[in-house]
Amino acid sequence: MSTYRAFEATGVHNLQSVERELTDPAPGQVRLRVEACGICHTDVLAVEGLRADPSHPVVPGHEIVGVIDAVGAGVTTWQVGDRVGVGFLNGQCWECDPCRRGDFVNCLNQEQTGTTIDGGYAEVAYARASGLVRIPEGISAIDAAPLLCAGLTTFIALQQGPARAGALVAVQGIGGLGHLALQYARTLGYRVAAIARGPEKEAYARKLGAHVYIDSTSTDPGAELAALGGASIIIATASSGASMNPLVRGLAPNGKLVVVGAAPDPLTIATPDLIFGTRSVMGSLTGTAIENEDNLAFSLANDIRPRVEVMDFDRAAEAYERMLSGQARFRVVLDVTAA
Repeated sequence: MSTYRAFEATGVHNLQSVERELTDPAPGQVRLRVEACGICHTDVLAVEGLRADPSHPVVPGHEIVGVIDAVGAGVTTWQVGDRVGVGFLNGQCWECDPCRRGDFVNCLNQEQTGTTIDGGYAEVAYARASGLVRIPEGISAIDAAPLLCAGLTTFIALQQGPARAGALVAVQGIGGLGHLALQYARTLGYRVAAIARGPEKEAYARKLGAHVYIDSTSTDPGAELAALGGASIIIATASSGASMNPLVRGLAPNGKLVVVGAAPDPLTIATPDLIFGTRSVMGSLTGTAIENEDNLAFSLANDIRPRVEVMDFDRAAEAYERMLSGQARFRVVLDVTAA
């Protein structure tokens, strides 16, 4: 096999099937045969031209599971045949100031898989060895793929605040991120409130782990959380700043609003809502490769799984459109072994 198939994004909303030349991995990298790749809303950065040079072709996709078939010079920890994952961060450099201080998530020289470097809408992918995640036995490639991004994002976000067991934790939005956050929060021993639009989502929110359901179309979610005693942590997953604005008032003293949903509109927060109660608002991007292994082990041990729609690799463009429509329940995953 001297070539492989991939879907390239160029310009704006242009995703095309192409043949790529198979090359050896660079020093410090590995090459893997992709088994599955999740479709994430962040893929819009590549497909919709929201990057530095949209004219330069790039393969989207950063929820990659595959098997290593070649290793580059200097790679000693990983071997051909290892089953691995690659998330949004493609591996730290080890040399910049954040890396030297152990802050690998904020490495200054780290590629973003599927945005600044080719990702997993392909039969073959390349990654820095420092960004690899070991996939445990007992979890399928289809289930593991969304956990590498949507799972890790919410798993880490839930660890950003000082919440004791039994404390109230809220999850805003029951989509690709939120449906996993509810499962994690319940398993971690919190009293879980789900916030979403419309009464029809309540039954499923409770099935996923919510003890309390708040319909944001009929009530002020901040006021409802305050009436429950206030949330130690609120995980905001909706891609709407306006929908997050009322949530700060629902935080308990020293509570944190942790934003993981990227929104085009800004947050508007009354300063007294922060000052009185010593509340805070923060963003949370993702976690490190080893934290992703912790996430997978925790998910496997507690039977936490994404709800997915699976599409064959040939339907990658259709799978992306399905995600973009907002109708997917809850993650779309490409089965690349069906190529």
